[in-house]
Amino acid sequence: LQGSCANIFLFQHALNHGIRRYHVAPVLCQRAKVAMSHFEPNEYINYEKLEKNINIVRKRLDRPLTLSEKIVYGHLDDPAKQEIERGKTYLRLRPDRVAMQDATAQMAMLQFISSGLPKVAVPSTIHCDHLIEAQLGGEKDLRRAKDINQEVYNFLATAGAKYGVGFWKPGSGIIHQIILENYSYPGVMLIGTDSHTPNGGGLGGICIGVGGADAVDVMAGIPWELKCPKVIGVKLTGKLSGWSSPKDVILKVAGILTVKGGTGAIIEYHGPGVDSISCTGMATICNMGAEIGATTSVFPYNARMKKYLGKTGRADIAALADEFQQHLVPDAGCQYDQVIEINLSELKPHINGPFTPDLAHPVSDIGAVAEKEGWPVDIRVGLIGSCTNSSYEDMGRSAAVAKQALAHGLKCKSKFTITPGSEQIRATIERDGYAQILRDVGGLVLANACGPCIGQWDRKDIKKGEKNTIVTSYNRNFTGRNDANPETHAFVTSPEIVTALSIAGTLKFNPETDYLTGADGKKFKLEAPDADELPKLEFDPGQDTYQYPPKDGSGQHVDVSPTSQRLQLLEPFDKWDGKDLEDMLILIKVKGKCTTDHISAAGPWLKFRGHLDNISNNLLIGAINIENGKANSVRNALTQEFGPVPDTARYYKKMGIKWAVIGDENYGEGSSREHAALEPRHLGGRVIITKSFARIHETNLKKQGLLPLTFADPADYNKIHPVDKLSIVGLADFAPGKPLKCIIKHPNGSQETIMLNHTFNESQIEWFQAGSALNRMKELQQKSS
Repeated sequence: LQGSCANIFLFQHALNHGIRRYHVAPVLCQRAKVAMSHFEPNEYINYEKLEKNINIVRKRLDRPLTLSEKIVYGHLDDPAKQEIERGKTYLRLRPDRVAMQDATAQMAMLQFISSGLPKVAVPSTIHCDHLIEAQLGGEKDLRRAKDINQEVYNFLATAGAKYGVGFWKPGSGIIHQIILENYSYPGVMLIGTDSHTPNGGGLGGICIGVGGADAVDVMAGIPWELKCPKVIGVKLTGKLSGWSSPKDVILKVAGILTVKGGTGAIIEYHGPGVDSISCTGMATICNMGAEIGATTSVFPYNARMKKYLGKTGRADIAALADEFQQHLVPDAGCQYDQVIEINLSELKPHINGPFTPDLAHPVSDIGAVAEKEGWPVDIRVGLIGSCTNSSYEDMGRSAAVAKQALAHGLKCKSKFTITPGSEQIRATIERDGYAQILRDVGGLVLANACGPCIGQWDRKDIKKGEKNTIVTSYNRNFTGRNDANPETHAFVTSPEIVTALSIAGTLKFNPETDYLTGADGKKFKLEAPDADELPKLEFDPGQDTYQYPPKDGSGQHVDVSPTSQRLQLLEPFDKWDGKDLEDMLILIKVKGKCTTDHISAAGPWLKFRGHLDNISNNLLIGAINIENGKANSVRNALTQEFGPVPDTARYYKKMGIKWAVIGDENYGEGSSREHAALEPRHLGGRVIITKSFARIHETNLKKQGLLPLTFADPADYNKIHPVDKLSIVGLADFAPGKPLKCIIKHPNGSQETIMLNHTFNESQIEWFQAGSALNRMKELQQKSS
């Protein structure tokens, strides 16, 4: 890197060790440009451009910059002219890369096909991880998934080949683990069609979860818009030890900030405590930042990242990051919008739940709290893995706990499952004996996929409606998320705590203080687990699961059958007719929490993610109707009969009647799934009015031509009743920063007027007027041609 670039190759060790996974690409002959991707010969890291943009912005702002600002502003489309004000202005950005998981990639690729463009403009990949149901075990479940989902996998593989998108086959692993192993690096800006894309922040990148329409913008070469994020600093002091783990950091932060406390902000970790956390541990913390509504989370570049880059075949990238390190850490004296301080030396193991990931408890307290609240204390199933906690270190610490139990003749009292994060992790923990230890203690190793974390779990040990408790190392625990049972009390914690609790079989066990009884009748105490953060040998890559996009895919055929029940080509949404939205019916007034799981359930519905009409049959079936306290039961204003939400919406659409949804706080929190926006638009919805929105969902609604509006006075939520009619007036003068007027018409003939706020900028208003962002893109293409 410091001399001639000729014939220097990245990943030479991959050739030396016969590793198939890493594509060997030449280093480009510029000091700050390294051919980066393992799969795209022309892709490179360009720290010189990052440095140039940062210097332009620093001169303009004349102040020290946070790390988040350096990376975000370093990717500005026009750093010299871009208006920059945290929490106010919209930034036009140029991300380096796009990643899509298979459930969201279907709709993203269908939208890209609709754009008419011949090839993606930035390196992009598809990852098959969401459609594999946990049932019998890894190999059997994978074979079953390949058979059941053959049509979808073929569509994604051929669409990827035609449009220049790399394809990670089923069995390759969870998207976020693959990104960490291959694509994330210090200073990268990556967007992904999954809310846990921030996982890549563990390697010092700004990795942001988005909807498919945002991904289409970037793949089309259009600057991507993001409201300039605030920056919340989390200062870490002290050092993790004992049973405390990186997971406990984010569980603690979630308890402080709540599920919406990070909305509109990047969480930036800093301070001397950072160096006590492994790279994959930092990824765990960033991953679950999605649960506090954060735009993303990030750690500064350090030796732990360098070590991980070297172990995953990217030592050349680490060397370059060393050279440009001043741009990969925050400036001294930079200012945060809020600062939280956590002393890692005092941090105790945590467990959060049930039903929400911000209900934080020390593990030492959870047994007593559960008994007081009437939560089941007996643990039916313990589940480790997922995109949040499936690293080599996580598996090693869990195996260290299991090995102690086995030495005393014990196995898990609870059922126990293990989900490796990637094929590389699976192969390596098999080689190094961790997987066998976890099997010996009673565990079932599942496929390298999301599985139960997203509801892909064919659970047989309970009946629906049966009250029970599970503990997981996952990230979310919304009602019914893991197994579709609303009475499952799900708690999230670290993998080692899950393992210990599964051995004990009860929430009343505290591994820091309590004793177990061995097979010989003698009591013993589990020692705090210790494990290597990375394998002593090289990672075993396992099976080759990557399909390279061909240089020219123009001749590739992409088949979507008109009779398919899994895939459906998209039709453009109708344009705004230039009139006010008058006398809309209220489809549902939602009571309480309404996540994207409530709006568009996952689990068995995942198979319809590529077929908009079919998946629209799950619209808001999990939301609670304030009128009767029931889910999936709303009054049809025309017939006065109660029925399912999707059926009522379809009835209104058939009758040509526009409708609205009324929501509570943080509406649309959770997943990035844009189906939660596509479905209401498809079935005739026009307006969603709430007290507040989660960031990704609000953007997704705008992209599909809907109006996400918030009460200027949150108390006005109580003025609207499910039987009322609503009119949104003044749309002819729709403008940024100008509230809209809503007229509420009550059945008795009386009326009230309230004001509604919005966050639309000028280009987003054009999306609404055109009917969707995709429609607007086509309009601009036609004008330019």
